[in-house]
Amino acid sequence: MHAKFSNDNKGFRQLVKWIKKHTDCQIEELLICFETTGMYSLQLASFLSQINIDFVMENPIQIKRSMGLVRGKDDYVDSQRIAEYAYMRKENLKHTKLPSEELIKVQNLLAIRERMVRQKAGYQTSLGEYKRVLVQQQQKDLFLLLNNMISALKKQILKADKTLIEIIQSNKKLMNTYTLLTSIKGIGVILAANILVTTICFTKFNDSRKYACYCGTAPFKYSSGTSIKGRTKVSQMANKKMKALFNLAALSAIRHDPELKLYFDKRKANGANGMSTINIIRNKIIHRVFAVIKRGTPYVVMAKYAA
Repeated sequence: MHAKFSNDNKGFRQLVKWIKKHTDCQIEELLICFETTGMYSLQLASFLSQINIDFVMENPIQIKRSMGLVRGKDDYVDSQRIAEYAYMRKENLKHTKLPSEELIKVQNLLAIRERMVRQKAGYQTSLGEYKRVLVQQQQKDLFLLLNNMISALKKQILKADKTLIEIIQSNKKLMNTYTLLTSIKGIGVILAANILVTTICFTKFNDSRKYACYCGTAPFKYSSGTSIKGRTKVSQMANKKMKALFNLAALSAIRHDPELKLYFDKRKANGANGMSTINIIRNKIIHRVFAVIKRGTPYVVMAKYAA
């Protein structure tokens, strides 16, 4: 059986009626599985939460790779594959729980902020290019416009940062977790907010190794028997934004954390690869994140207590 429904509350109500008509299941027995598609899947998730129907929001790549070699793609085929995926794994699927209202606001605000940052970078690049090839005195209006756009975006980004903190402060649990995160050298407002969103305030991940895998910083061996002896490396299947943010955190920690600075300098003096060392520091920061959350106390830099 196959049917199409509009992606709004009216369509969702029709979906539930259609399911009831074609199955003998009670509402509390249903489990609806669908792909995570950002704000579009969030609408359905919110609706199902309100009427107490269990659901699973699954990564599209996870579903695709589970199917092996497949050919063709359309809505009918995709829905059938998702249904098969959910049925085969129904005992092991982890039911999705929506984040708090405040955390959803943080997630949406971070997405808008990221877009503004990209726009600002684009205007700054254009400004630099024009400065190299044009005479500013002859193109005053153009340079004024670009500078005004950059200035306006800077102000809006700062406003977004302030609003982020205000939203986090409005929720006691988020604020407590945020305070623990920002006690770690290298972790600022944006990385802390992104960690809250990607871990769903540490309800989605409870292990630093799994989160390191998600962020693309965990190293994996590449070998088979005696013929294949590849070097240990990180996987490309990762949240690239989080990986970049932890990279910035590692660079900041090297400058401001005495312990990590000493570690980096020793590795460098011994001829170790620079990027390999930075990746180790990224993982150290992730381990610190989960340590302070499990312990429930801020991070303490032990180097300052050394004799």
